[in-house]
Amino acid sequence: MPFAMIGFTLGLYYSIIYDPTIRENSNSYYLLKFILVLVCMITARNAAMAFNRWADRQQDALNPRTAIREIPSGIISEKNALVFVVINCVVFIISTFFINRLCFYLSPIALLVVLGYSYTKRFSFLCHLILGIGLGLAPVGAFVAVTGKFGIVPVLLGIVVMLWVSGFDIIYSLQDEQFDKDNNFFSIPAKFGYQNAVSISVILHIFVIGLLVFIGVFGNFGLLYWIGTVVFACLLIYQHVVVQKFGLERINLAFFTLNGLASILFGMLVITDIIMKLTLIR
Repeated sequence: MPFAMIGFTLGLYYSIIYDPTIRENSNSYYLLKFILVLVCMITARNAAMAFNRWADRQQDALNPRTAIREIPSGIISEKNALVFVVINCVVFIISTFFINRLCFYLSPIALLVVLGYSYTKRFSFLCHLILGIGLGLAPVGAFVAVTGKFGIVPVLLGIVVMLWVSGFDIIYSLQDEQFDKDNNFFSIPAKFGYQNAVSISVILHIFVIGLLVFIGVFGNFGLLYWIGTVVFACLLIYQHVVVQKFGLERINLAFFTLNGLASILFGMLVITDIIMKLTLIR
């Protein structure tokens, strides 16, 4: 979500810079766009999460770590989960129709990626990258929602999200290394082993930091962006320190807490940086 909001704010900035007529649009116009993007983000995530639970219901029942999830434990029925997925997909597509034509045309592709990820673990250890691509669509899609076109900076931010998500998903999947091996599932830990998987995650996150630096220079961002980049990089590094020191013992700290904090802080600082530029222009 924070990266989607960055993409949205970037869209406003570039629209005003390169299309001065958009300055005449009312605040309600921007508010409607914002609400529609928010609806798309929520429904796409709902659909992806629910479909993943539905698609993996049999595997989750076999895995002691995931057997307590809603479908295997009987809290939610398979049918209701699938109905929930369909409803969210329909709302997502309808919302894109009211955003602009390009978003509407691309909406099935976006859903194919975020839903299709659930099956990639059955045939490729690159499943982590597919998940990353799904989430990496957020800043790109939000930018397109405002401008009706693609931009280099949001695409680069999408690649940042892809590499970042892939890296921490590898860390999270360390928990299921043996289960994946025993059940012929594909993942980087199952394919290359624990230590090699951790090393691959580190390499991906090094690329993330390098790309954020490049974006800062290329996009001519201000001080707050650079502060956000430093904070983001420090939390990424600390995430790997936690994994190296405690292993799976504190995986939730590394996976949920630190990544969530990193994206929120980075998003707040970068969005503020862009808004300050917008304020000067308007």
